[in-house]
Amino acid sequence: MQKDADSVRLALDKLSEAGWAKQWKSQPNVSRRNTYLRELTSLGLKNAENLAIPSVRNDLAFLVTVVGTTSFLAVIAGQLPGDWGFFVPYLLGGISLAVLAIGSTAPGLLQAAINSFSSVFPDYQERLLRHEAAHFLIAYLVGLPVLGYSLDIGKEHVNLVDEKLQKKIYEGFLDGNELDRLAVVSMAGLAAEALKYDKVIGQSADLFSLQRLINRSKPKLSNEQQQNLTRWAVLYAGSLVKNKSKAFDSLMAAMERNASVSECIEAIEMQ
Repeated sequence: MQKDADSVRLALDKLSEAGWAKQWKSQPNVSRRNTYLRELTSLGLKNAENLAIPSVRNDLAFLVTVVGTTSFLAVIAGQLPGDWGFFVPYLLGGISLAVLAIGSTAPGLLQAAINSFSSVFPDYQERLLRHEAAHFLIAYLVGLPVLGYSLDIGKEHVNLVDEKLQKKIYEGFLDGNELDRLAVVSMAGLAAEALKYDKVIGQSADLFSLQRLINRSKPKLSNEQQQNLTRWAVLYAGSLVKNKSKAFDSLMAAMERNASVSECIEAIEMQ
């Protein structure tokens, strides 16, 4: 995979030198600074003070639906004759208790079901598209080659495999410059959602990813420095999404029709 990443990077570098890939690595000087909450609000991010709080909308809707449906069916099943009127409601009630127990102790086991259920919301697909397109765009702008992407439920991601960086992450030797670039890419999806929606739904994985990067970086950051890094990365990513809105919209249109990575890059560069 590193060979593929190096090949993509080399090809884009050559295209950039030839004057075509003008957006590739067009934001090389990514460096954090002190950032304040009011700056996020001024940029147009909605409910900026709550961006780092994981959303429970999909989880709550899933649990309410399961409990409500099983309770309704249990009431109906209670009218069955004989022992069926006892055992069937009992079993249906057990489903709700099992789901609640798993959700309390091991919520990750329910994630696939919750992800599938979340697709019933009318804004789900558009949120997902904005989220992953932002990761793609920002990675491209800061010089991280994209090897693939997916918008499939439960498998949504943008593939940024780079073995050199992965090795540093694994060994815990990310330096400040590398952390800053990766932090901006990590927060891009959250920022893109927050520019349009009052509540961000897909930030949990982004925040987890950022925390993993922070934990693998040197020197270690204090809690205050981690909060500032998060705010700054959201602000920087949101600013790029906003300033590159035509390229972002063009990329979303390409990804929506399941275009190849090269076609997505063309969509960015043609704007």
